Amino acid sequence: MANSPDRVRVRLSEISPRAYEHPADRGALVALRSLRGFDEVFKRLSGLFNERALRLMFLSSAVRVGPTQFPHVHDYVRDAAYVLDLDEVPELYIQMNPRPNAMAIGSQKPFIVMTTGLFDLLDAEEQRFVVGHEVGHILSGHAVYRTMLLALIQLATRVAWIPLGYIGLRAIVAALEEWYRKSELSCDRAGVLACQDPEAGKRALMKMAGGSALAEMNPDSFLEQAREYERGGDARDSLLKLLSLSGQTHPFAVVRLAELHRWVESGAYQRILGGDYPRRASDRDASVGQEARNAANHYKEAWERSEDPLLGTLRDVAGSAASAGGKLFDTVADRWRGGSSRDSSSSSSSSSSS
Repeated sequence: MANSPDRVRVRLSEISPRAYEHPADRGALVALRSLRGFDEVFKRLSGLFNERALRLMFLSSAVRVGPTQFPHVHDYVRDAAYVLDLDEVPELYIQMNPRPNAMAIGSQKPFIVMTTGLFDLLDAEEQRFVVGHEVGHILSGHAVYRTMLLALIQLATRVAWIPLGYIGLRAIVAALEEWYRKSELSCDRAGVLACQDPEAGKRALMKMAGGSALAEMNPDSFLEQAREYERGGDARDSLLKLLSLSGQTHPFAVVRLAELHRWVESGAYQRILGGDYPRRASDRDASVGQEARNAANHYKEAWERSEDPLLGTLRDVAGSAASAGGKLFDTVADRWRGGSSRDSSSSSSSSSSS
């Protein structure tokens, strides 16, 4: 790639998104990626009309960033694509909207949208963090599975009159919402890897919670808020926290900052910058079962760390799920791969005979 960053940042050549993905996000994605061919079919179907319609909408109603429009933001996108070794630099649109938001859209040719509410809220390094966050979504391929989530939510509303069907779909949607929230934590890490300024990421998350008056806020006090939230009070608070997550696709700001801080402090960030990370060439060899166990073990460890009284009762369940879920995913993946191999062999035989 001819593009190069504005200052010296470590380029993470051939980095696999597994390097920064949260265990719960990575477990789901590795399982879905193992069903080779399924995601490609879904990409093509979703890209036929819906993605094109969205791109045309933003092309006609927002400002496309480039060398002559928001050129500094254009540099941020090029830099993030360079650092995370993305094949193509995605388009970015600035949309007039006072609500702070940014999103990555599409699967065939993904693009990024940032609202003026978010653009005006952040300084240059914080904008880099947000752009890197969205590039992380693109590298992970989150858009494909998020489209599936939206389709399931729409289906759930249509079958609301069938009690059992609705309950089943709501359970699936709740699980997908939990994955969606963990995918946001993944891309906070990608944002920090792209801008290579962890403090900028923390500032951006604080501003999303409290607005632009950064001088009135304190990172240590904000982290203390997160610890207080995680501790909870009694079982009533625990239940209220669970209920508050219904319909939420993004983790709360204090949770995001605490998770990002914990990840940086763990040394994972520095190890990746030092070159210790999985490459894309090894993605096909990733174990679906192991990633499922890693995801369940992550929940178990988080609950053991938590002082929340309700979560304390679920620790043994998570341990069992870690083992059972891993075995289940291994079985499904093996059968899929076996079926794909047989199909390939049949195709080869018929091709050679003709």
